[in-house]
Order: sequence, then C-alpha cells, then structure tokens
Amino acid sequence: MASSLIFSLLALLFISRALADIVPASPPVAPETVCNVTLYPKFCKSMLPRNGQGDIHAYGRLLVSQSLSSARKFSALVDKYLGKQSTLSKPTILALKDCKLLAGLNMDFLLSTSSTLNSPKTLLGDRTEDLQTLLSAILTNQQTCFDGLEAASSAWSVKNGLYSPLSNETKLYSVSLTLFNRGWVHKKIKRRKLLFSDTKPGHLSLIMSSRNREILESVARRNLLQTNSDSVVVRDIVTVNPDGSGNFTNISDAVSAAPNNTNIDDGYFLIYIASGVYEEYVSIDKKKKNIMMIGDGINQTIITGNRNIVDGSTTFNSATLAVVGQGFVAVNITFRNTAGAIKHQAVAVRNGADLSTFYSCSFEAYQDTLYTHSLRQFYRDCDIYGTVDFIFGNAAVVLQNCNIYARLPISGQFNALTAQGRTDPGQNTGISIHNCKIKAAADLASSNGTMKTYLGRPWKEYSRTVVMQSFIDSLIDPTGWNNWSGDFALSTLYYAEYNNVGPGSNTTNRVNWTGYHVINATDAANFTVSNFILGGDWLPATGAEYTSGLL
Repeated sequence: MASSLIFSLLALLFISRALADIVPASPPVAPETVCNVTLYPKFCKSMLPRNGQGDIHAYGRLLVSQSLSSARKFSALVDKYLGKQSTLSKPTILALKDCKLLAGLNMDFLLSTSSTLNSPKTLLGDRTEDLQTLLSAILTNQQTCFDGLEAASSAWSVKNGLYSPLSNETKLYSVSLTLFNRGWVHKKIKRRKLLFSDTKPGHLSLIMSSRNREILESVARRNLLQTNSDSVVVRDIVTVNPDGSGNFTNISDAVSAAPNNTNIDDGYFLIYIASGVYEEYVSIDKKKKNIMMIGDGINQTIITGNRNIVDGSTTFNSATLAVVGQGFVAVNITFRNTAGAIKHQAVAVRNGADLSTFYSCSFEAYQDTLYTHSLRQFYRDCDIYGTVDFIFGNAAVVLQNCNIYARLPISGQFNALTAQGRTDPGQNTGISIHNCKIKAAADLASSNGTMKTYLGRPWKEYSRTVVMQSFIDSLIDPTGWNNWSGDFALSTLYYAEYNNVGPGSNTTNRVNWTGYHVINATDAANFTVSNFILGGDWLPATGAEYTSGLL
C-alpha cells in the first residue's frame, strides 16, 4: 500500500510539472472536493493520492491513465475465460467475444484520450468534443459487456468472476468522464450555437442517379462533384453484383478489399452495390474507416439476415450490418432482420461508428431494429420499422426527415419507438428525432387490436430522447411515454417534446414525470445537427443533405 501511494504521488507530481505550461493552471484542490462532484465519491477518493493537492487537470490525466491500465487488465481477464471455451456454453462464449471486442475499443479510445490530454496542441481545441465522445462511449461499451453477460443465463460462473472488475471499471470510467467534463469541457472554444438555419443541400443524388458502372468508374480517384466548394472525394471504387459482372459477388469481400486506417482527406472507399438480395452478415471493423456504400435504392439493394436472441445470438451480435469503422456512409440500401417478432431481440443494423451517416436507407425488423450503439451518428430521409424499443442504444444521434413506422407486435407486447441507454449524466449522448413522421405501418394500421404505442421508455437511468418539429400520428398513446419498471429513471431521465404536429402531438395528457419536459426553441436547439453532433464539421464531406438548426 505504501509503495502504491508513493508511486501515485510521484506520477501526479510529474504530470503536474510536465504540463504546467500547457494548460492554464487551475487552483489546487483537495481530492475530497474533486470527488464529491462524481457519482462515486468514495471510489474516487480511493483512486487519488490521500496526501497533497493537485489541480483538476492533473487528477483527470491520472485517472485516464489508470483507466487505460485497468482496461488492459480486463481484456486479459476476458482472454483467460475465452481460453476455457470447452467448459462454457455458446451464449456465454458469444457474450465474452462481445466483451473482448468492446474492451479492445476501450483501450483504443483511452490511448487516444491519454495521448491528446498530454499534447500541448489540442487541449483547448475542438478535440474536447472528440474526447468527451470517446469517454462517453467507453462507459457504453462497458455497460454493453455487462448486459450481454447478464442475458446469458448460463454465464453465472463467468459473471461472478467478471462482476467486480466490471463494476470497478465502470466507476473509474465514470469518474474520469466527470473530471474531464469539469476540467476541460467548460474551457473549450465557444462555438456559435445555431437556433434556426437553412438546409444544406446534398449532392449524393448525382451519384445515386447513375447506375452505369462505367460512369461510376470514371470518377474514381477524383472528385465526384465539382459544385462550388462542395465535393465528395473518392479514392477508389469497387462494384458488387451477384451476377458476377462486378468486382465482387458479395459485400463482405468488397469490405475486406478496402484499405485500413484511411484518412477522410484522402476520400472514401466507395462500394457500389447493385440491386439484389444479399443474404450475408456484413461487419465494418475499426480498421475499415471512411467506407461509403451506395445501393440502387430502398427495396432494390437489400442486405438481410435473421440472427436473434432466441436462437442463441447476443443482441449485440445479432445485427445484419455491424459498423465500427469511423466515417461510414450508407446510401440507398435496405437493411433487414427477418427473424420476426416472435424471436424478440433481432437487430438489422448495429452502429458504433463515429461520424457515421445513413442517407435514404431503410431499416426493417421488429424488436431492436436499429441499434444506435455509441459515438456520433446521423440519419436522413430513412425509413425505420419496428415494434419494441426499435431505435435504441447510447449514441449521440440525430434522425432527421425520417419515417418512423410502428409495426404490429405479438400478443401481449406494446410498441416503444425508442429505448435510449444513457447510464451517466456526464455522457453527451441521446436520441434526437427532428422533423420526422411517426406513423403506423400497414399491418398495425389495419389491425383491430388495442396495441399501445409510445414514443419511448427509459432503458437506462439517464435516458435522453427529444422529439421536435415532427409529425406524430394518432397511434401514439396520449401519455406519450411509458415506464421501464416501476419508477425506475423517471426522475433522472430527460424526455422532451418541442413544436410537434399531428393528432398524437397534443401534450395535455402526457406523463407527469420529473424528467419529462415540453421545451422551448432555445432548449430544442441543443439537440440539432449543428449543436448536438457538430454536424457542420463533418457532414459536408458525406454529401448528405441536412438541416443544421431548427426549421
């Protein structure tokens, strides 16, 4: 214990002195004072030196460093259990593999965060938003690992061995995020917050209108567009066609051909997917950055699978398309999971790719259709079909100009459009539904049943969802929102509505929870493309149309 304390004190002193000239000095503060603003004061105090004082930045760097070390140990522990697969059930093995993937991402995110916090060039720059996003995603990854193990009922022995490390890491990550928010976020460069704005025109229609392979190939390695200063830059193009006339007959092979760890300044690796039904599971891993997939249109280019939790998959790994690689763009494609409502959780798309965009796409399943897992995401002009919790996850996500269709659930179920999974008040995450249409799908509209449909329910304690300037049809129950279990999260969630229209938009009989709000334009502006996901910084490169502020 004594040697550990001395090491911590020396590390804190070294970091404070080495970076004294990088960040404006903050007044020294006792660990007790710093820790009292976190969710876990007692745990926080146990991680900081007991004697002496540092400033908020030194404490923050120290805890990020400790988080990285802890993530490495946890990954090694998961490997240890995976080394005993012969003694484990299939659901347990799948849950552990999910944990392994997520632990690897956490190590990447923490390494990037630590490197940036110790760099003199970016501490007070725009990377503040990036680091807050990464630290938020680390907590999400941790929770996803825990949820997967919890769902694998046969994993009790593994859970028993991993519960304590998972719990302690969650506390450590939460404290690190809180101290980062306290030490850096309020010091970030102030951006001009947009309230109302014009729509930024998209140019992808110029790409989408051309189905001729020769035309697509003619624009390889140069700008696709030369309209003013807006252009979608492409480094290479490959085509996928099941008839054998393209470069590949399946999508996964085309993804494998993409170069690793590319820079967006060098352009997208464009995969043109001809019309057809592709029965395959497509994975865009973390090395496959800046991939753009363009199909021939909704219900023309279809990617379909049927993995589901009833048949032994984890929710996380049930996705027909799973995306992790940063900068992913999909256009004119339908993504399906055909397992059906009776198979419960069955994901069409799981998206954990930062700065990702889906434009003019369709997502079709029942329970858990679109898993907006983590980081920053944008959806425009998309169709989303489902029943229970069919837009869920813990990304910072804006869905704009989308059609959200509730389908007919199985007997005994009700529909919930959203189940947002924010577990910590410091996370910059939530679901923003802006200028969308919320309607009943044909099967629900034609049914004579009494199936209730709600805007959402709180999956996690700090669930955050905003519906604004959207059309809400009569399918939505007058109360608007439903609970998860008793009074869980009703005082800590943030659910809000702003200036919606349609027969289901009347807020008179909405829930009276502490966390529910009818907001004004100033508050609603916080959840726009410009302010919530900083879309103006990265969406122009995608060519997708977007509205930066309120209408």
